[in-house]
Amino acid sequence: MRFLRVISLLALVAVLLGWTAPATATVTVTAAGGRLVDEYRSVFGTPGVAAAVIDGSSVETTVRGRDGDGNAVTARTRFRVASMSKSMTATAIMLLADRGRVSLDDPVVKVLPDFKMADPRFTGITVRQILSHTSGLSISTNNEYVFPPPRGAREVVAGLADKTLATAPGTHAEYHNTNYSIAARIVEVVSGKPFDAFLRTELFTPLGMTDTGSTLGCSDQAEGLTSGYEVVLGVAVAAPEMPGFCVGNGGVISTLDDMVRWLRFNQGTLGTGLLSAASLAELHTAQPNAGGYALGWQVRPVTADASPLLIGHGGTLATWTGDMVFSPRRGVAALVLTNGGGDPSLLSGNLVAERIGSPETPMSNPLTMVNAILLGLTAGMAALLVTVAVRARRWAARRRAARRPRLVLRLVPLALVTVLGVVLPTPIWGEFSFHYWIVTAWLMPLLAIFCLTCSVLGAVALGRRLWCLRRAGQAVSAPVPGGAPS
Repeated sequence: MRFLRVISLLALVAVLLGWTAPATATVTVTAAGGRLVDEYRSVFGTPGVAAAVIDGSSVETTVRGRDGDGNAVTARTRFRVASMSKSMTATAIMLLADRGRVSLDDPVVKVLPDFKMADPRFTGITVRQILSHTSGLSISTNNEYVFPPPRGAREVVAGLADKTLATAPGTHAEYHNTNYSIAARIVEVVSGKPFDAFLRTELFTPLGMTDTGSTLGCSDQAEGLTSGYEVVLGVAVAAPEMPGFCVGNGGVISTLDDMVRWLRFNQGTLGTGLLSAASLAELHTAQPNAGGYALGWQVRPVTADASPLLIGHGGTLATWTGDMVFSPRRGVAALVLTNGGGDPSLLSGNLVAERIGSPETPMSNPLTMVNAILLGLTAGMAALLVTVAVRARRWAARRRAARRPRLVLRLVPLALVTVLGVVLPTPIWGEFSFHYWIVTAWLMPLLAIFCLTCSVLGAVALGRRLWCLRRAGQAVSAPVPGGAPS
């Protein structure tokens, strides 16, 4: 049965890729790719993985695991590609540039008159700077994790009217999703089409990416898309995606087959008439002061301090992750799509490294230790606080005659634990905002459970001690029945 499934998969991929790929393209499943995918799934507990290696005219695919409905993953299973969408948004801008509708060095306000900020420097932001994350927009001045999230690119841009820049445009790089929502709005205004419609008609359809589309929100329903998974300590639970605005920056939904086409296009072997060679090369070129970021792509080594360089981009949501890379020098590319958390860049990098003979990077999951510690801390803290609450009456009886300052000092630790549980999720993500409680619940559920344990049980224990102290004080001051003897 396994042999028949492999043969069926090979035939399906061959048919889907054949009409636009070179006639000599072959599709196989390799032992090396399977070994690396299996190792990755073992390390990260990922329920479903679809991976591919492109080497010249050949495409080697590996699919493992299940989707959110429990069905076997195939080359046509739909995944959210998350921030890999940025490469498509940047290409949409470049298509308009090739047609003379916009220039990369145009100020954004020239092509987007409604774009306004409470910072006079915003008028200097160029299209190139938003695509290279050097616009000056920052999480420190623009919270991207607001709930409910904006519903479209127009709303995202309108929400910037009272925001400021963290740095002068063009001087500093900070990866900030809002840049690409601005880019999506530029596409809409310049083309006169909704962003999804432009991608579909001008990019996906010409490349034969018939199973690819996009949504405005990160958690929007889409045809054929099942849920992703939360994976904690090897336990995978199907879960809805965290609400958020994904238009332009992370809303694309695609398949392994279609994303192979996307990589082939960026390698220059598919859809060669869609975009000029110069524009395609510009997309992959690191930009000034951008820290290795290009336009919707990043320049990275195969391994630390190694060459040849790769062009790639990853994507991370709460329940979906992926990565894609290609080597312009070697003609080798790798693609990884998963329906759970993890670090797929490790797998894509190793798939390329294995093919070109470079050392592989050991795969490990640091969250395994972090989650194990959090689980232990949660259990220990819960046991401690429950014990404190249960013994509160005995504690109050022993301290009913103590002076008030000393009592206050004894209650401070419980108060600190309670406050810690409430505020701990907020500074982790950059600023104080209770919206980050929602982010923590999706991205680090055990941390959220630990914080909830501290805040709820801490408040219960503190409240019970105070209540027992009050009752103990009332018992001491109450008159003796019948009066005192004469």
